[in-house]
Amino acid sequence: MDEAKLREKLSRIEALFAGATTEGERVAAAEARRRIQQRLASVERLDPPMEFQFTLADAWSRKLFLSLLRRYDLKPYRYRGQRRTTVMVKVPKPFVHETLWPEFQQINAAMRAYLDEVTDRIIADVIHGDSSEASEVAAPPQLGPRAIDIDE
Repeated sequence: MDEAKLREKLSRIEALFAGATTEGERVAAAEARRRIQQRLASVERLDPPMEFQFTLADAWSRKLFLSLLRRYDLKPYRYRGQRRTTVMVKVPKPFVHETLWPEFQQINAAMRAYLDEVTDRIIADVIHGDSSEASEVAAPPQLGPRAIDIDE
């Protein structure tokens, strides 16, 4: 997958969560974002924001999630003492479950696939053609503690 295809796929994912109904809306990422922001505003009127804690294991996913929150004018934060992998945000629960988290998961999967592909290609071209996992072998036998005979 090249970068242009990745951009197109990400736009389609956003359009899917915006509820786009026409091909023109699917192509217009700005329109899709506006629709999602409208949905968030309407959900906030019915269901007030509550605090959510997300733990994102890697820097790439965290950067993506923070950007997605900011795209919808949500304010991510973390409390002093929390790990860098923790992201806090106040948002209505239905928006998290119906839009934010599913959209993040799909975009994250697409980004991860792209990054894995690029990484594999560069490693194969520059370092070595075989970047497969290490083979698995049986563990060597372990010597247990030797019994000591007191009468020795």
